[in-house]
Amino acid sequence: MVPFTTVQFFGLFASYNAGIWPAQLAAYALGIGSLVFALRGGALAGQVVAAVLAAMWLWTGVAYHLLHFTAINRAAWLFGVAFLVQGTAFVAASARGRDLVFAPCVAGIQRFFGLLLIICSAVLYPLLGRFIGHPWAEIPAFGVTPCPLTIFTFGMLLLTSAPVPWWLLVIPALWAVIGGSAAVLLAVPQDWLLLLGGLPATAFLVLGRRQMLVRASASS
Repeated sequence: MVPFTTVQFFGLFASYNAGIWPAQLAAYALGIGSLVFALRGGALAGQVVAAVLAAMWLWTGVAYHLLHFTAINRAAWLFGVAFLVQGTAFVAASARGRDLVFAPCVAGIQRFFGLLLIICSAVLYPLLGRFIGHPWAEIPAFGVTPCPLTIFTFGMLLLTSAPVPWWLLVIPALWAVIGGSAAVLLAVPQDWLLLLGGLPATAFLVLGRRQMLVRASASS
């Protein structure tokens, strides 16, 4: 059982969205920019994508979890720390410059799935919220709230052309379960996108990592 009501939950989003405006627009701009770099590939793509994801996870950890969600849920202190850890991991990945690799030649079902998740996080997620009757002010926004951000993160990681380090997958995979539980516990149908997208994406990335490493060791 969650320690807050559905009314409190969506009321929190309304106050949060009003308080951070126009950060939502900046999140869309950063998301589009990072997608362009990922699709073009090149030496800087991984660093740029990791830096954007770092900014989004750090912002969400502080602004949403620690400064807002803690008002109705004590567990948000733990969630906030987890998001800060994930953001810091992306900072390290950006600084290292080799943890996320993107190439324009990457194709196949993994790339298609990644693009689909990105569209879901930025477009379908808010539209579903509006469709079920929530005003725009109460809808979790792209890039600055946990569930759309996690879906977007999986989408971007699926566009990579080399194995993704396991330590970049742990917290998003855990949040796919924790955040996705709102689909049932709080009747938030758009969070089914997190469960149905995040868990298969984790499997794709883990299995893909193993296959790439096996091929690399066989050819060496």
